[in-house]
Order: sequence, then structure tokens, then C-alpha cells
Amino acid sequence: MEKFILALDEGTTSARAMIFDKDSNVLGSGQYEFPQYFPKPGWVEHNPEEIWNAQVVAIKTALEKAKIGPEKIASIGITNQRETTIVWDKNGKPLYNAIVWQCRRTSEMVEKIKHEYGDIIKEKTGLVPDAYFSASKLKWLLDNVPGLREKAEKGEIKFGTVDSFLIYKLTGEHVTDYSNASRTMLFNIKKLEWDDELLELFDIPQSLLPEVKESSEIYGYTKKEILGREIPVSGDAGDQQAALFGQACFEEGMVKATYGTGNFILANTGKMILYSDNLLTTIAWGLNGEVNYALEGSIFITGAAIQWLRDGLKIIRDATETEELAIRVLSNEGVYFVPAFVGLGAPYWDQYARGLIIGITRGTTREHIARATLEAIAYLTRDVIEEMEKLIQVKELRVDGGATKNDFLMQFQADIINKNVIRPVVQETTSLGAAYLAGLAVEYWESLEEIRNLWKIERTFEPVMDEEKRKRLYAGWKEAVKRALAWAKVVEGL
Repeated sequence: MEKFILALDEGTTSARAMIFDKDSNVLGSGQYEFPQYFPKPGWVEHNPEEIWNAQVVAIKTALEKAKIGPEKIASIGITNQRETTIVWDKNGKPLYNAIVWQCRRTSEMVEKIKHEYGDIIKEKTGLVPDAYFSASKLKWLLDNVPGLREKAEKGEIKFGTVDSFLIYKLTGEHVTDYSNASRTMLFNIKKLEWDDELLELFDIPQSLLPEVKESSEIYGYTKKEILGREIPVSGDAGDQQAALFGQACFEEGMVKATYGTGNFILANTGKMILYSDNLLTTIAWGLNGEVNYALEGSIFITGAAIQWLRDGLKIIRDATETEELAIRVLSNEGVYFVPAFVGLGAPYWDQYARGLIIGITRGTTREHIARATLEAIAYLTRDVIEEMEKLIQVKELRVDGGATKNDFLMQFQADIINKNVIRPVVQETTSLGAAYLAGLAVEYWESLEEIRNLWKIERTFEPVMDEEKRKRLYAGWKEAVKRALAWAKVVEGL
């Protein structure tokens, strides 16, 4: 009987399920949205039960669309929004809303810790202390939810990122993988264990924490009441690491960029732990008794800038229109757009930077603004790649995500980084990565070599821009960024 792999992709606004065959084709998929909650300014939450229910609906929809029953599923892989923090009891009942990675409620707490312990945290975890990661979120829950710390001290509750919560609901096992553990700010990426000093710093009992396993192994089997049979759950990776795996970036120096609301650029650094002042060091995955590391650059606003052209300025009706507008003009004519709506992420890390459009004249049209927006996405991506190239050689860039359908953007990206930009046939690389990890654990796929051969190129964009023009355009971008940096502080001081 032919079997298939089920991948669960639990994002920030929706739960997805995709069913893949041996050739990486999608047989069926389901997607179900769930709400975010904003109890106070800067606070972002989910209801974990709504995440779970959305995931179950997505699974059932995918099976229906694929016209197969659960008996045809060889194994299940999970990929997830990272850092989001959930606590639950032994029955799988959440004890508070999930605190989402975007939530800033613990910013002040982290700022106090950063001054004294920033270097220690970076050395142990590869991360720059920030409210983004799970440690401060979990401390906030223990300190602010009545009775939670007492229950934690008695070993009555469990903590996990979203993958861990879903695995617990599916199988009853309390586990996570190396890639997700490395985003908590509590995991020592050298020793590959929860770090006692960091647990003490954040006042977190070890009994709450999941067991950390490889990204590809059998964690448990689904309870019969969920899908009517026991199916192995055998793949787990954070969404960006899963995309790196789904892009078959298995060798050191291979880099992928995911173009979404923001851009996430990851470089496989193999067995080497490389530290950068302006990038995060993280675990890519654990496989076959070994751990692969990665450098990561997070750009906060890319696709969201295109949404702003649509919803804020109302100069486009949908995202695809930007390409038509951009190619109507021969150049940006000196117009640059720095989309620092929420500050700037890697490599600038300036929370006080603000958005800026510069170089406008009476001759500036919506075509120039659209073009400048697309070019900004490419410039921001180059900023991160340049930072990576201080430590590794980047030969090419593999791309995925919604904006990669934009041929103008992809060609400009190749031109401005002076490297080939490669768009694969299968764009669902996050789900595909989770599927590959799950399949390898049950020998559905035999090896990385087999997976490498499944990865197919849809189109390669080669650089055609001359060096003088590339230098001039990028120098203009750097000048525009300088003017956007620290703007919120400048205005405050007036």
C-alpha cells in the first residue's frame, strides 16, 4: 500500500496541514485560521485550544482533499512559529493563553538582564537577549499567573513551544527538538542541554521543561481517539530551520531566504558554532547523532511594506501589481524606501529606527514608490548576506515565500547581491522540511542524498547588473538607512 507523509505547519495566524508523496508532490492541504488577542498595547496572545482545534480541522481537511484515510499516513512531521510560550497541565489543558513571539510585555525585564548577563547569554545560547525569546515569557507566566509557580515547584505543569504542545496533545509525550529548544534562551547550544545558570537567572524549575531530542526521530504515536489509529510523530523543527531543510541546504555555506511578512535568512554553518555581533547563532537541526548549526538574520518588515502600499497608501490593489508598476520605470530615480515601521532588525538592531521615503521630487509617481519598496526588500536581504560573508562564503541564495513569485524582485535580488538566486519548484519548503524530517525517521526516505535529488529548480535568476551601478545603488541605500536610524529618539528629544 502506498503511504504518504503528513506535515503540520503551525503559523502565527493559521494552522496548516499538507500531505506529501515520495516525490515531494502535495496531494492535499488544509488551512484554518485562528485569532490573535491583544489584551494591552504590545501584548500578543493566542488561545492554545484554538491552535489545537485549528490544527485538527486542517488535518481532516487535508485528508479529505487528498482522498485518503489516516491508515495511508506513514508518519507526521511538525513545524511551528518559534519562541511562542505555552504552559499546560498533565491533561494537556492550557493554564494561560500562549504568549506569542511578537509580544513585548517582558521588554523591560530583558533590558535589565541584558546589561549584566548579555554576553553570557549570547555565549551559551547564540541569542541576543530579547523579549522575542521564550525565557522571559515563561518567567512572566510563573510570576504573574496565580498559583502557577507553586504548581511548577511541585512538578505539576509543563512548558513548551508550540511544537511541544502539539506533540503532547497528539501523543502524550513531553518533548521538543534541538532547533526549537535553541530559541528559548534557556538552552546551551554547545553542551546541548538546558542550562542550569540560565534557569537560575530566570528562576525556572527544570521539571517544567521538555526532553530535547533530535529533529528526526519517533517521539510517540498519535492517540487513537484523534485519527482512529496510532501514527508515529517523527519530525520536529522550528519554521525557519524546517525551510532550510526543505530547501535541501544540507552543506555548510548554503543559504536560504524566506520572503514573508518579514524575511528570514539562514545559513548552514555545519558543525561550526559561529558568532556574529549582528546575527543570531542557532541550531539548524539534530540528525543521525549530530547537530547542525546556523546563522540567522531576521528582517522585521518586507512583505508588510507591500501590504502598507495597499492598505496604508492605497496605491495598489494587490501585491502582484507592484511588479507591473516597477517595470514601467527604468530606475528608482533616486527614490529609496526604508521600511523601518517597527525599527530595524538584522544587522542594524535599532528599535528606534523609523520608516523613511527619501529622494522624492514632483516627478515621483506610484511606480517609483512601488519599485523602491521592492528594491528595499532586496537591499535589506543583501545587508544580512554581507554580514554572513564576514564568516562564511555564500555561493548562491535559495528563496521561498510569497514575494518570490515577483520576477522583478528576484532579478533585482540577484543583481544587488551579485549571486544566483534560485527559486525551487516546490515553494512549500517549511512544510516540506517537516515532512522530510518525519520521513527520514521512519525510512520513508532513505537518505539526505535521496532528498537532495528531489529538490528541483523552477528558475535561476543570474546577475546582469554592472558593478559600477550595483555599487552606486547600494551606496544610496546605505545613506538612506543612516537617516532612518534612531529617528524615534531624535523626535523625542526635540
